Amino acid sequence: MIQDRVLSLIGLATKAGKTVSGEFMTESETKSGKAVLVIVAGDASDNTKKKFRDMCEFYKVPIYIYGDKDTLGHAIGKEFRASLAILDEGFAKGIRKQIEAKDNTIA
Repeated sequence: MIQDRVLSLIGLATKAGKTVSGEFMTESETKSGKAVLVIVAGDASDNTKKKFRDMCEFYKVPIYIYGDKDTLGHAIGKEFRASLAILDEGFAKGIRKQIEAKDNTIA
């Protein structure tokens, strides 16, 4: 149930134009300082997870490992997505609150 809230918030953020997805866009928005929160799929490759963990640590952006590629893609109305970035503080705060309530893994 809480997972549905997280995915709903991601979907709302996408409709509001406050998300980017895919490895390249997530990376560029994180490096530019626009990303407020990064979410990586649990079934993403170990290299992808490490890359984003290191990048988010360097740029001081919170990162969560959440869901799987298919679920994340579906939440934003696209196909498989291994990573996405939230660009809005309000949406990021709501998503973090829901994920932490579920007590998911913080990368």
